[in-house]
Amino acid sequence: MSPTQQQMVASTPGFSPGGKDQVKLRRALQTTVIGSYPFPGWLEFAAAHQEQFGEADIEEMRTDAVIAAVHDQVAAGLDVITDGEQTRYDFNLSFYGRLEGLNPKPASPRRFGPPAHDQRGKYEVTGTLRSRHGLGTVAEFKLLQKIAPTGPVLKASVPGPYTLSGRINPSGIYNSRWDVTEALIPIVREELQQLVECGCREITLDEPSMSCYAHREDPRRFVKIFAETVRSIAGRCRLSAHLCFGNYKGRAVGLRRYAPLFPEFFELPVDEVHLEMASREFAEIEVIRKIAERGIDVAVGIIDVKSYYIETPGDVAERVRLCLKHVPAERLSFAPDCGLSQTARWAARQKLANMVSGVSIVRRELGLS
Repeated sequence: MSPTQQQMVASTPGFSPGGKDQVKLRRALQTTVIGSYPFPGWLEFAAAHQEQFGEADIEEMRTDAVIAAVHDQVAAGLDVITDGEQTRYDFNLSFYGRLEGLNPKPASPRRFGPPAHDQRGKYEVTGTLRSRHGLGTVAEFKLLQKIAPTGPVLKASVPGPYTLSGRINPSGIYNSRWDVTEALIPIVREELQQLVECGCREITLDEPSMSCYAHREDPRRFVKIFAETVRSIAGRCRLSAHLCFGNYKGRAVGLRRYAPLFPEFFELPVDEVHLEMASREFAEIEVIRKIAERGIDVAVGIIDVKSYYIETPGDVAERVRLCLKHVPAERLSFAPDCGLSQTARWAARQKLANMVSGVSIVRRELGLS
């Protein structure tokens, strides 16, 4: 650790050298993403007209889409990249097609009018939930390994069981959403284990529903669910939790406050917690200090994916400096608030490039480049 880095750690209230607060020696002010990236226009067209294409055609287009997503992230200069979730549909809908015990056609209570979460149909339970062939993320990651150049860290993002349960109507053998969640825990756990075994060293468990409903549910129960889901990979990879407030069609779904999650969420068994900050004008920014004081790294959502204002490198640099008032560089990463799938590709590309440029400004100021 350089003298500059040591000084930043020492000057941050609540930190002491050694012990549980010993910082991890990784790149300071790391730039990363959550998971999703916008589909190229031709893949959107193919998804809407699948009857015109053969299986091989679709597979070729999906692979090309991953190549495009990787290209844009590498061109932006990100430290950590994903496959952009180009082989999925809408963050997690493709996962339901891999689950047995569900009616394959979700029912939508409302199809017209302003876009909102009630337009996303729910699946009906027809039997015991199981997945004999996994959820598909292992194949996604293996494709990313083939396509990605040497340099960036490769990350996989997997929706957590509580978030997945939100699209399933409890019925039959499942009396509540909690019952559905419990049934999904071993399925997601096995998927995480398979990812680690195929060489994935950075995983995000994506649980926006936990942040959205913590104000009316017991947050301790969420912590228990999370811990049960990740126990097979604890210590075997760098694990982060993504806690946002939803982004369907660029709209949130939950009460946009982190206060209901804490202090219980300090007990999450993770290396890093990602928080949505940019769209909320950095409200509750003080929580990042409290998280870091518990020995957990913080990935700050510094780019607003719900807005078409393109943050300048100067905007980003100013936001990074704000975060450094609370947390030392070694514990900070920066990312968009959420996945970028609901943002047009031209905007997503420029937002990522400016994010990296803005973080680089501060890295140079601190002598970290």
